[in-house]
Amino acid sequence: MKLFVAPASPFVRKVIVALHETGQIGAVELVPVTVSPVAPGDTVPDHNPLGKIPALALDDGRSLFDSRTITRYIDSLAPGTLYPQAPALWDALVLESLADGIMDAAVSMAYEGRLRPENMRYEPWLAAQWLKIDRALGALETRHMDQLNATADMAVLAVAIALEYVDFRHDARNWRANHATLAAWHKAIAGRASLVASQPKA
Repeated sequence: MKLFVAPASPFVRKVIVALHETGQIGAVELVPVTVSPVAPGDTVPDHNPLGKIPALALDDGRSLFDSRTITRYIDSLAPGTLYPQAPALWDALVLESLADGIMDAAVSMAYEGRLRPENMRYEPWLAAQWLKIDRALGALETRHMDQLNATADMAVLAVAIALEYVDFRHDARNWRANHATLAAWHKAIAGRASLVASQPKA
């Protein structure tokens, strides 16, 4: 199998964490690519028509894309410990969707700053994306702390990855200032081996 990756992508990192957690990191070839919304290149669209990573090329010629699809597939190849069974599965998938939403908003902010010329950047857009992130952080603290403290399944790890991506790209906004409970939780999980091994690079 081949996984098309960019080192700074939080969605790629989710897949790499899943590979570490299931002991399969050595079974997948990591293929570095450079993609952006305006320049997807030639390789990735062959495996994902949307031109987005991660994309996983299977040995039988099929391709999987979207981090949630790929992590579920990886989990299916292992004992299946990253996702609980229903009915707890639905709570896990909601939590993972919340984490992915934080990543989406944070990536959108990063692209606004990196890809648009300075005179074309739209501050209300950036503010709206940050509001999404802040609301999501509040929801994590008020609705999901029991889940976060229960077990390190894929949804919980996705939250940690999302928070670290916000640190990576938007550290100056200091999300911890208004979310002390979540900050303390993150400090406790940040040393997990799969998270340490997959730290993002610029």
